[in-house]
Amino acid sequence: MGIKDNIQKLRTAAPDLAKKVVDRYNQLHPEFSARYKNGYQKSVQDAEFHLLYLAEALDCAEPALFFNYLSWTSSLFASIKTPLSVLEETLRLMGIVLEETLGLAAVEEAKNLIAEGIAKLGHLEMNSESYLIGDEPVDVLARDYLAALLKADRKKAGNLVAEGMEQGISIKDIYLKVFQRTQQEIGRLWQLNKITVAQEHFCTAATQMIMSQLYPFIFTGELKDKHIVVACIGGELHELGARMVADIFELEGWDSYFVGANTPQEALIATVQERHADMIALSVTMTYHLPALETTIGAMKARFPRMPILVGGYPFNITQGLWEKVGADAYAPDAVQAVQVAEGLLRHGK
Repeated sequence: MGIKDNIQKLRTAAPDLAKKVVDRYNQLHPEFSARYKNGYQKSVQDAEFHLLYLAEALDCAEPALFFNYLSWTSSLFASIKTPLSVLEETLRLMGIVLEETLGLAAVEEAKNLIAEGIAKLGHLEMNSESYLIGDEPVDVLARDYLAALLKADRKKAGNLVAEGMEQGISIKDIYLKVFQRTQQEIGRLWQLNKITVAQEHFCTAATQMIMSQLYPFIFTGELKDKHIVVACIGGELHELGARMVADIFELEGWDSYFVGANTPQEALIATVQERHADMIALSVTMTYHLPALETTIGAMKARFPRMPILVGGYPFNITQGLWEKVGADAYAPDAVQAVQVAEGLLRHGK
């Protein structure tokens, strides 16, 4: 059995392994399990995420994927006042459980990566600075927009965007410097335990609605007879970034077709064919969806061998060159650059 097969075995067994890890932790620390007696399922879910991110880092040979996840997790633990020693011990037990239950050919690599991750705990830093800094009108708008959303005043948030456009702020800046940055800031605030999941969901839904109100300003450009299908791969539910990409392509004269979140592979293939697409743009936010993305790209290339595939999303912002490892033709960090990259791909024939 090769390394790839062993890593897939780790992915498949992750739910059961996570339970073993948490059970072992509770046996060693009964005082912890008594204190958090209602948190068993959440602990198992967290341990499963640890394992899945470990699997992807091993599969892609990109340790940064695992270390970045540990950094995020460390910050989250601090915000909910859970000792970092809990994470450290959980990671140590992960290595033991992997060795005892799987006998993976890749187990030494996994244990080494876990050990390196443990050594880095306490030294990993997430962005503690607000994304909404600056004194330009668009920066002020972004801060006011977020403040309105956090007060659940969706109408005021929409009016602020409309007023900003009247004052000369471009659609592109509204998307990249208001919508995108406020979403990043919302994620940061949630991680710091300063807002709830409900608030995060409300802000995202409100932004999607306000974006739809801007469509009369987007569908006005000169058409270029270029067609793109934009989608989130199967399992991926974070669709706002991909929607922004589709809208900016439309603003630049492309015919963009946004399929949405959690798109099954067969439906995506049928849509690309029906739309006579010149390009496909695929989005992933959660690192553990990379295997599904790679599978989808392989199927797309088998069916449409000459069609460029552009990818984007959080994992690709962490590690340079990851897009090549999943088989894509290019990557872009935001919607505006996605259009630039796509134009270049078509101009030079990939």
